[in-house]
Amino acid sequence: MPRSTTVLVPGAAAPAGINTIKSLKMAGFGGKILATDSSSLCAGFLMADANEVIPEADDHSFVDILFKIVKMYQVEVLMPSSGFDIYPYSENRKQLAEIGAEAIVSDRDKLEICRDKMLTFQTLGNRFVLPFTTTTPDKIDSFPVLAKPRFGKGSRGIVKIDDESDLRYILSKRDDLVFQEYLPGTEYTVDVLSDLNGKPLMAVPRIRMQTRAGISTKGRVLKDPSLEINCMKIAEYIGIRGPCCIQMKESGDGTLKLIEVNPRMGGGTIFTTLAGANFPALLLDIVEGKQITLPTISEITVIRYFEELVLRSEETIHVGANLLSKTHYPL
Repeated sequence: MPRSTTVLVPGAAAPAGINTIKSLKMAGFGGKILATDSSSLCAGFLMADANEVIPEADDHSFVDILFKIVKMYQVEVLMPSSGFDIYPYSENRKQLAEIGAEAIVSDRDKLEICRDKMLTFQTLGNRFVLPFTTTTPDKIDSFPVLAKPRFGKGSRGIVKIDDESDLRYILSKRDDLVFQEYLPGTEYTVDVLSDLNGKPLMAVPRIRMQTRAGISTKGRVLKDPSLEINCMKIAEYIGIRGPCCIQMKESGDGTLKLIEVNPRMGGGTIFTTLAGANFPALLLDIVEGKQITLPTISEITVIRYFEELVLRSEETIHVGANLLSKTHYPL
């Protein structure tokens, strides 16, 4: 897949960013990979061709620095591999396009449907099967339930509420929660790829066999046409551009219900790459207007593990415009 394209991969310290870089390299990408993150000490910097430290996405200087970086490196594609950067990317998508950079993100109002768990329920609950969700504790008529931050990310801040006593306690601590039906069954992630007009192209389901901090560490990719079609319909109804990962979980009677939609590549998208569908590479083909041939998916099981990078002080590596007096040695 030789190209002269420069691709910006944000969130280079997190699994989604790292796996985007890995996927591009696995596809034989011949262009330049520029990694960004708010910290210079991240593994993705050591995997990319170039790197830049950038403020966090909610910093007032983020957009100005982003545009400087895009112009300096002549970035042509901004990948959706950070759950934070996608918001300023979306808000400035038109301006980025004017300087030749395609941000593969959905419209800002579509991102909000995915970010706000209550809005997700209100928007999709009449068309798709979702767990009962409310912000009103008085509407809870049975336990257990899950208490979640309304605008949470991953599995952070999720608490299982077993009875009225637990409910009173959590209400004394927080007031930004939604309460959701507890689903005890098997959990699935479905990676969905849509084109830049929001037309779904394919979906790849996997069972989340084990997770750590909301990231899959063991998973089994499978073929399930019914689940694939349903998740493609969800992505199309919302209006997702590019990739998304959809979380589904079984209720006590085995009914699969939609938990959330992440309008970007997830931390486990590498599972889909290894099964035969390299979303980052396919996205570059889509941006270039190429005819897409959908790949054949293999049903595989993937186990993930940590890999160490040691930084030593006797040599230097460049981190953007800054010098970091360290070098790395993969073990």
